Amino acid sequence: MTVVKDTLDDPGIDTMPRVAVPKPVARARVRRRHGWLIFSFFLFVLGPVGLAGWYLFERAADQFASRVGFAVRAQDSVSPIDMFEGLGSVAGAQSSDTDILYEFIHSQDMVELVNETLDLRTLYSVPKLDPIFAFDADLPIEKLVKYWRRMVAVYYDAGTGLIELEVKAFSPGDAVAIAEEILTQSSVMINQLTAIARDDATGYARSELDAAVVRLKDARQALTRFRARTQIVDPSADVQGQMTVLVSLQQQLATTYVELDVLAQTSRENDPRVTNLRREVEVIENRIELERKKFGISGQGDGTYAALLGQFEELNVDLEFAQTTYLNALGSYDLAVREAQQQSRYLAAYLNPTRPQSAEFPQRMILLGLVALFAFLIWAILSLVYYSARDRG
Repeated sequence: MTVVKDTLDDPGIDTMPRVAVPKPVARARVRRRHGWLIFSFFLFVLGPVGLAGWYLFERAADQFASRVGFAVRAQDSVSPIDMFEGLGSVAGAQSSDTDILYEFIHSQDMVELVNETLDLRTLYSVPKLDPIFAFDADLPIEKLVKYWRRMVAVYYDAGTGLIELEVKAFSPGDAVAIAEEILTQSSVMINQLTAIARDDATGYARSELDAAVVRLKDARQALTRFRARTQIVDPSADVQGQMTVLVSLQQQLATTYVELDVLAQTSRENDPRVTNLRREVEVIENRIELERKKFGISGQGDGTYAALLGQFEELNVDLEFAQTTYLNALGSYDLAVREAQQQSRYLAAYLNPTRPQSAEFPQRMILLGLVALFAFLIWAILSLVYYSARDRG
């Protein structure tokens, strides 16, 4: 600020300091950079928004959404005592099955199964003038899987184990058909998981039962071979009969000895009756000795009744043990099967595939708004970068 002193000669006028006024700023004019800024706005904002609006409202095909909801449930009928013990494991098994089913719906296996039934390539390539939202039927299966994940939205609540699907297609009938096929294939998957779990639960019991059956068959065949070789059905009964014969011979021998003693006191030494009685005693004693050899009382050999009876008892014990083992294994297998059936899982649909009546997708206004937002942000950022670089230069 410059102070200028008044040099008037009139003493009556007070001298006052004055401020020099700068020259006024020149009027703003439109420069070339302003034109480029406006042109870039049309190029980066209005152009993409207009092109996106034209495509969304003129070329993009309508998409219809069918919704289906289901959950994995277990058919449990446990006792009240075991209910609290198995509550955690049952809930964990259901949660695990639901996680597997969630991944299965997104997998290539599901896409291939549904494609075999409904020909997804043809269904998804119906709108020929919509290359953005439609599918090219010539693309490989990997691209079809990625497109499937765009058209099938899966919502999974880990807390409740509920799964809800939003299946999109270019016609209401196709959307319902795809949703129904997903529900069918998911049910097949759960049944397979149940069968695998049942086989795992009963596998050990089944192997034990098979081993017990083989052991029982071997024991019965060994006993049959013994009876065929010895021609004796029950050695115990045969021994009792032979014991009866031996006792009878011993009684007969005792009676003959008594007669011989009485006759020896009343007759001469060379009496023919004494000689006959002595011969009879000798014959009876020889017979008793032979009978005793059969029992193994004297003499050795596998053909004695003692050896045969020992073999029979051993085979009979093996047979009884095999029968007991078989009955226990059969009971364990029945129990394992019953428990596996009680814990079988199934797919319960709480929302059947809905049939849409109006097209909900693509959400044109939302997509157009997103295009406008991102286009404006890109234009604003580029403009700020340009002016920042210009001011520094």
